[in-house]
Amino acid sequence: MAVLGIGSRGDVQPCAALAEGLAGRGYGVTLVAARRYAALAGPGVTFAPLSVDPLAVAGSEEGQRWLASGPLGFVRGFRTVVEPLAATLIGEVDAACAGADLVLAPALGALGRHLHDRYGTPYRLLHFQPSEPTRAFPNPLIPVTTLGPPGNRASYALVERLGWLVLARMANRLRSRVLGLGPLRGSPFAADRRARVPVLCGFSPLVVPRPADWPAHVHVTGYWRLPSGRRAARPESREASEDRADGEDLGGLRDFLTAGPRPVFVGFGSMVPSEPERVAAEVVAALRRARVRGVVQGLPVTPDDDVRVVGEVAHDLLFAEMAAVVHHGGAGTTGTALTAGIANVVCSYFSDQPFWGRRVAALGAGPPPLPIRALSSDALAARLRSVLKYQEKAAQLGRLLRVEDGVKNAVDLIERC
Repeated sequence: MAVLGIGSRGDVQPCAALAEGLAGRGYGVTLVAARRYAALAGPGVTFAPLSVDPLAVAGSEEGQRWLASGPLGFVRGFRTVVEPLAATLIGEVDAACAGADLVLAPALGALGRHLHDRYGTPYRLLHFQPSEPTRAFPNPLIPVTTLGPPGNRASYALVERLGWLVLARMANRLRSRVLGLGPLRGSPFAADRRARVPVLCGFSPLVVPRPADWPAHVHVTGYWRLPSGRRAARPESREASEDRADGEDLGGLRDFLTAGPRPVFVGFGSMVPSEPERVAAEVVAALRRARVRGVVQGLPVTPDDDVRVVGEVAHDLLFAEMAAVVHHGGAGTTGTALTAGIANVVCSYFSDQPFWGRRVAALGAGPPPLPIRALSSDALAARLRSVLKYQEKAAQLGRLLRVEDGVKNAVDLIERC
């Protein structure tokens, strides 16, 4: 079988954990992901590298403009940034999955559907945020708490239809040119739902309780975590290797961590602020005002005795050493920070990030979210000074999440299905 880890580390690492769990049951498993994440493929897992590097795309000038362009610009950017690379990526995915007897694929890109149409291969959908229609809350891409039960449920169809309206032509061009398939006549997400394709939700019911109106083929398994000691992918650049987390060793960060109180982590994943220098200055000023040390990732910050700068590191290993985490609210980062049992300060950009920020606050694991557009040294410092009052609930939730076995639950369901 094949497990598709499409995207950056936060997308790939849970898929690597799932692949390793399946291999441990004796299945032949291929993890399909960007080449830089080869070291995440565990014992018994075959790795099929993709030449499209998500971090290189995000780090390019065009990619940074795309990620900083807001929700509408982000969707439009799929045609200018993603489509030129998508033909290569889909071709490589196709080659890696041609002989698979089961494909586990994220909903984004509808790759499971395309491979099924090409080969007849059964597939299961991997969800990292709640995407099944429900009356309990609106689609996570809708930046409000509720639209009322009928409006909440209707919001899922609205988001899917708008997304398909924008991306249908691109998707069908790629289906024809790369896979030799005819066009899809409607949203693949709606087709998957009508076919009752089994869905595995890689988040915890303690974080998002399973809505009562979800159908039986949608399963909330808990987070998919790699075994201890297998957290860190070996980065390819020398600069990244200087501060990487390697197994149980945090390398060059260890001396900094032991030199004073636990620091605060600040990093926004692949999100790029429209004014990175200004945001970096506000972050450093906030750390100073809150009188805390910092570990900063992805911002143009000058390191000193109280601030360290890191490249790509294993968040689950690093967060265990932090006093609090300031992040963008990505699904993977939020799950990792909550599992670490420390307070979260979510500075959301768009997409599902405001949803996760609201969940963190509702769980009592962090203050109300601070949208990145409103980030200032005063606002961030105030939240950092308040994190102590969230620590008890954050620690309690972390203890419960750490005993969940999402990988086992997911593998059990795959076997039963």
